[in-house]
Amino acid sequence: MKRWGRSLRILSQLLPFVLAFLRDRKRWVFFGPPASRSAKHHERRADRLTTTVAQLGPTFIKLAQVFSARADIIPEPYLSRIARLQDQVPADPFEDIRRVIEGELGMTVDTAFDDFQEVPVAAASLGQVHRATVRGENVAVKVLRPGVEAMIALDLDISFRILLLLNVIFPNHHVRALTNVVREFSARIREEMDFREEAVHIATFRKQFADEPRVRAPRVYDEFTRRKVIVLEWIDGDKIDQLAPRFAAGELDFRRMMETLTELYLRMMMVQGFLHADPHPGNLLVQKDGTIVLLDWGMVVQLTRNTRDGILRIAMAASRDDLDGIINGMYELGMIDPEISRSEIRDAAAELLGIIDRVRDLGMRRAQELVGEIMDTFYTWPLMLPRELVYFFRATALLEGIGFRYDPTFNGLEVARPVIRRLKFELLETTARAPREVARNVFDEIRAGFGAVRDVITRTDREELRVRIHPRDLGHVERFVSLQVRRVLLSIFALTIALITSISFIALRNGYLLATGLIASFIMFLVVLFLPTHLLENPMRHARGIKAENST
Repeated sequence: MKRWGRSLRILSQLLPFVLAFLRDRKRWVFFGPPASRSAKHHERRADRLTTTVAQLGPTFIKLAQVFSARADIIPEPYLSRIARLQDQVPADPFEDIRRVIEGELGMTVDTAFDDFQEVPVAAASLGQVHRATVRGENVAVKVLRPGVEAMIALDLDISFRILLLLNVIFPNHHVRALTNVVREFSARIREEMDFREEAVHIATFRKQFADEPRVRAPRVYDEFTRRKVIVLEWIDGDKIDQLAPRFAAGELDFRRMMETLTELYLRMMMVQGFLHADPHPGNLLVQKDGTIVLLDWGMVVQLTRNTRDGILRIAMAASRDDLDGIINGMYELGMIDPEISRSEIRDAAAELLGIIDRVRDLGMRRAQELVGEIMDTFYTWPLMLPRELVYFFRATALLEGIGFRYDPTFNGLEVARPVIRRLKFELLETTARAPREVARNVFDEIRAGFGAVRDVITRTDREELRVRIHPRDLGHVERFVSLQVRRVLLSIFALTIALITSISFIALRNGYLLATGLIASFIMFLVVLFLPTHLLENPMRHARGIKAENST
């Protein structure tokens, strides 16, 4: 059975790493102090993990690329190692690619194209790209690999079953975050495997930035666009991490290019609400005239107005050192598990505020260091970073990395300041409707706050003040008491079985009876120690758009 064989392969290769990570926290998995590990040990394990992920195929390569931006879940050195994982795999035979193209277009390759190069110019996990000619124009033909949909569907099904078990046995915010990322990935990968979605994304970007000559995306040949095939304008240019000779020759202005990139991502994130979700140097080209070209639009993130408003409110609260305002914004953006009480999260919010204060004091501070400290806070505390902010931080790290590659003294925050000054009114109008509305909202909040204080004083004076406990807190107490009662009862039962077994052994001298009774008592003792209070949300509820074909 293909499913069982694949499951055994995944388990056999990933289980040793899971156990190793668990032992890092508790030497004996369920109890004990953390195991002592050196930095070299973690580096060797990170290298082995990267190799293993590459061998497991497209699903896990793509997942690793997603996790490479999640420093709130995965620590160093694992983060930097999997970030190096290249999305390069051997190309499929041209005859298989030909069948996909002709099946999708309903015509032969020779009929559709004037010229078609059988050797691909790029081969990635999901598809490969061939160069061709249509009506005398050079084009890039992107083709989905045959069988990749069934492989990814099968791997995701197996992954969610493993995550379900981990959620039951080890219920903590890191496991929940892992599950959320994989669930989000299962929905995103479905879009990425439908090239019609990529065509829509490109059309949206070209419309939104039609008046911006400094950036562009390739034109789509709609008559050749299908679910598994897309034909794009061929664009010549240099990858953005290979521009050193052009900077040295004075052909490009480094500062101007970095400001253009910063403005591009800021406008996509906070103004248009339409963010390119796969930012890496291979997807950014620079043409001879300095125009920046964004490639590979398979994955984008849509930011609602409420999300952008929430980000702005958190930024405003941080600027005035308003701890409660930060916490309110974090709840609104879904950064805090609803099961966690407000008092538990104050320390985490205070730590984030402390990071921002240190940036103010230091003045010159690399953006990548700031992002790193924020991610470390999310890794340490039970916080969940929204995917929109994940991709924003990923874009920030990309820009900082590009700048630092060419200038060791590069400071992304210094480049961003003039860009933000130019866009500040546009940002306020887009995220908060208008600056006047921002002022009105602040005034309303102040007036409501004074009214609430007056109401509390009045009720206290009339002896009408009542304190209510949130039902969630009552639920915590109820589950805690219920768990303790079950543990006490099971402990009594285990002790009773052990005593009865011992007395019976003295009377009957039956070793099997003694062994059976003691084993049963020991199992109940383990249940007392490790019985979870509740089962988390079933992670099997993932995207239904991917169907496993021929997976049995």
